[in-house]
Amino acid sequence: MPHWGAALPVAGLMIEAGLFNATGIQMTQLHIEVPDEILIAEKTDAEGFARELRLLAAVKLFELGRLTSGRAAQLAGLPRVAFLMQLERCRVFPLSGELDELDGRSLVRTADPTGAGP
Repeated sequence: MPHWGAALPVAGLMIEAGLFNATGIQMTQLHIEVPDEILIAEKTDAEGFARELRLLAAVKLFELGRLTSGRAAQLAGLPRVAFLMQLERCRVFPLSGELDELDGRSLVRTADPTGAGP
């Protein structure tokens, strides 16, 4: 049974901290006000829209390098492989961060092939 903590109102958003899920992991629950017109335009219900928002937030935070793929999958509520498969739908390349890092290393090697530095 979930345990609920204190609720904190913010403009258009309600934050409830101190929630523990069924596996005992501490969670924070966010309640976001969404105009009904958005749900109608998206042809979805509140539950479907909430799932989509979680996925899109996870994808964007992953894309920005703020979350690992594992943490982003956890935020999206998906297994890691399923999350990685959703990246294509969102037009995000799953290894872009790793490629950028490799690109940076190759530039350093190209600039100073001896590695001796200045």
